[in-house]
Amino acid sequence: MNPSRIRAYFVAFAKGYLRNPIGLFFTLVFPIILILIFGAVFANSGSSAVPLYVENLDHNSPASVAFLAALNDTGAVSVTVVSPPAGTNFSSYLGTQGYSAGLIIPAGFQAALTNKTPIVIPIYTNPSAASQAGIALGAVAGVESAFNLHLAGGSMILTSTEYNVGSQIFTYIDYLIPGLIGFSILTSPMFSMVNISSTWKRDKLFRQLSLTPLTRAEWLTAAMVWYVLLAIVAAFVMIFVGRSVFGAHVSVVPWMFPFLIAGPVLFVSLGLVAGSVSRTPETAAVIGNVILFPMMFLSGTFFPVSSFPPYLQTVAHVLPLYYVIDGLNAGILFANSAGATRDLIIVIGVAVVLFVVAVRVFSWRES
Repeated sequence: MNPSRIRAYFVAFAKGYLRNPIGLFFTLVFPIILILIFGAVFANSGSSAVPLYVENLDHNSPASVAFLAALNDTGAVSVTVVSPPAGTNFSSYLGTQGYSAGLIIPAGFQAALTNKTPIVIPIYTNPSAASQAGIALGAVAGVESAFNLHLAGGSMILTSTEYNVGSQIFTYIDYLIPGLIGFSILTSPMFSMVNISSTWKRDKLFRQLSLTPLTRAEWLTAAMVWYVLLAIVAAFVMIFVGRSVFGAHVSVVPWMFPFLIAGPVLFVSLGLVAGSVSRTPETAAVIGNVILFPMMFLSGTFFPVSSFPPYLQTVAHVLPLYYVIDGLNAGILFANSAGATRDLIIVIGVAVVLFVVAVRVFSWRES
């Protein structure tokens, strides 16, 4: 390959890309929008108490008041005592008010504690607010256990304190940024190369390039160098926005750069393969989206793969983006060089295979 031809086409490719606002939007602007949205929604997750609305049918007995005070003291829930209109079902009342969690202190609550007779506390949760429901259920179960232990004459022996994985100072935004860097590494090369390889073939631009000294490998190398540069710029921008807007604790580390190089090479090759095997740009767009969207949502971009059902975790481990994001997490958040090395080897291996396949299936001229 001729370095001067690669350099010349790199300049031409960059000019064409910079004149395309759609490409720049998905590379630089869209990830920033995602950081701002997810950061605004989840930056304080875990630090705000879940509203818990209570109907006290035990007429504010000392035992019921103490139970509710203990719930408030957990810090996980914020108790508000309500009085639904007479004849109104409590569950329906919660729904009409838009409340996500509530419970009823049943009549005879204090008498049951005094006589040590079992009593059931009805708890209502909204399935559409699963996170808040889980927090409310956990808080109620913890206070119930403490009351039961006290009534049984026992004392608290074992307690636990929660800490964040990686660092106590990490917040949601710190875990989000590596996933969005991986998102940027995926979307820009895939969208662009699927579109270029299909539309340029239709418009006979590749046929014109075949009449020049530029080779297919040189053309592909120039495109890869450009997307590597874009990935590095996008990573710096996202880290800057995360730090300046939400006080993220992530920073530029050396372990980022191998993934910022190998990742774009992998997805440029994958996009070229998808576009090359398609007969029309419309078909290429369908194939590209079929590849891209499952990878986007199942590789840990927005949600941890460990929270998926086992069969979806198996699917995630087949997707190359998973290893890009997992490697970025290992390098940026956890300083886990062994884990980052393992992921990098997988990414490089897949990238080499796809590069070879892309060169073989890609042709200047249609058969």
